Amino acid sequence: MEKTQFLATLASRLQRDVNTTKKPARNWQHRPQEQHYTPMNNAELLVAFKEQCTRIHTDVVETTRENLSEAVAQVVNKYGGPLSVWDDPRFAEYGLTPLFTTILPAQNTAVYTWSNQKTREENFAEANAARIGLVFSEYALAESGTVVLYSADGAGKAVGLLPHAFVAIIPQSSLLPRMTQASQAIQQRVDRGELLPHAIDYVSGPSNSADIEMKLVVGVHGPVEATYIVLTDC
Repeated sequence: MEKTQFLATLASRLQRDVNTTKKPARNWQHRPQEQHYTPMNNAELLVAFKEQCTRIHTDVVETTRENLSEAVAQVVNKYGGPLSVWDDPRFAEYGLTPLFTTILPAQNTAVYTWSNQKTREENFAEANAARIGLVFSEYALAESGTVVLYSADGAGKAVGLLPHAFVAIIPQSSLLPRMTQASQAIQQRVDRGELLPHAIDYVSGPSNSADIEMKLVVGVHGPVEATYIVLTDC
């Protein structure tokens, strides 16, 4: 009810009808947001992405699909366990199941999987107890060093928020110039009538704030450290 009244008030002030169904046309004469970084090829986007990550306190590890398990193991060795992961079929598709079910447990490193078979309290407790939150990104944005995550059933956003370190696996082919192209890709899904995930999250390295006297503090309300694992052959 409040929403309807609010929109009606705005429409009356603007002297137009309430419109909640028709997308307004945005036929701008100049569209610089669609041009920035777009001349770059995929390799050049990776260079720009890595350079930006140095500015947002995020490490970048380059590896191949064949060596992904070893790269993840090295990151786990760097940050320590336990590990919190999504219930994501891509982990099995990319050969990480033996690492999660055999290798890490044999080293006394627990691997927690966010699952709909667990209660909400269990999922949050495991994510909070984990040292690392490991996820797959849908897109990565070269301009800002941002990864785009789809939160859905079995893919709780707490996995990327509660652990000490945030780790994202990024296929190099998913690199985009900036948020403009990510938004366009998502809009194309809407136009095709596809069902979107519960939430779309944009994460740019570890949490930070410069609210107090413009002095940057990293790790104030989320992960303290972050690593992106880029698959250069995907």
